Formats: sequence, structure tokens, C-alpha cells
Amino acid sequence: MTDNPQAITADMVLQDDADKIEELVNKQRVSLCLSQCPAFEEVVDTQVFGYSKEVMLAVRLNLIPEEQGHDLVRDLEQRLNAIYADSFDKQKQK
Repeated sequence: MTDNPQAITADMVLQDDADKIEELVNKQRVSLCLSQCPAFEEVVDTQVFGYSKEVMLAVRLNLIPEEQGHDLVRDLEQRLNAIYADSFDKQKQK
């Protein structure tokens, strides 16, 4: 992290957006069967794609370093994969 206020703000906005995507996925996990719903996977892919574009814009504007941008996207992908894996495991137990 840097002392640059713009970079701090960009990081906070990006983290907030990632949290919102994770929350959306969690809410839909409760109401949908993830492992058997290709439409849900499309929603997740679209959200991650849009988020990655948002992160890359912040990188191109020099608001955050490129490595931090990659870390943000990778972190969101790991969080969503954990949700999917948990849901899949619960479905297998039924």
C-alpha cells in the first residue's frame, strides 16, 4: 500500500466492489443450485470479467500497481471458488 490518497481510495473502492460480488454470489448460492446452473456460472464469469476490467483501469490510471491489481482479481476468484466448492460439497452430501 502507498501513502497516495488516490491509491488508498482506489483500493478501498475495488475491495468494496469485490465484497459486493462475493455477497451477490453468496445470496444466489442459497437460492440456486450452483453445480447444475450454467446461467449462474455465466453471472459469476461476467461479474469477474467486469471487476477485472475495473481493476485494470485503476492500474492504467496509475492508481494502484499492476501487481496489486493482479492480487485483487486473484483474491476475488479464490473467494468465489471457495463458495462454489463449499456449495458443491454440500450438494454431494445430500
